[in-house]
Amino acid sequence: MKPDSDLYSFLRSKDFVEEEEPASNVDSGSTADSGASSSQEAVSLDFEDPDLVEKLYQYSEAELDEVDFGIVKVDNDGTVLFYNEYEARNAGVRPEDAEGKDFFTQVAPCSNNRIFRGRFKEGMMKGTLDETFTYTFTYKMSPTLVDVRMLRDERSNNWLLIRFRYAK
Repeated sequence: MKPDSDLYSFLRSKDFVEEEEPASNVDSGSTADSGASSSQEAVSLDFEDPDLVEKLYQYSEAELDEVDFGIVKVDNDGTVLFYNEYEARNAGVRPEDAEGKDFFTQVAPCSNNRIFRGRFKEGMMKGTLDETFTYTFTYKMSPTLVDVRMLRDERSNNWLLIRFRYAK
């Protein structure tokens, strides 16, 4: 379903957003055996699953590269610890260029603001992070509408999950 927001309509009218269908979700019938998946089968994780953050540990980094949304693991300061292939493909930043760098100032400087980084910092101050919001990335790409989910797990790992509205 296409968003009906004024921002989306404006971006579409200026050719900033492509007229294509969103990436389809992974078949809900597919499951992973003992946390592993075959190279032919995509890992089945749901961006909106309330228990998603704990499910991320069932998969290797190679398997998380197959997920149909961006997964960025950062430390408390925002340094990238893991950057999956889906995010790399859609953001135009290779994992090896992102890992070890500050997500907010070096990887995605367009997120270094109150709307994005501010929510992250508030979560770090509280010791909990569970935020979902819509955002427009503009760095290294034309304006791109995404859904962002920020989570902190019980092991104190921070996850930035990014679902592109129209993935490449």
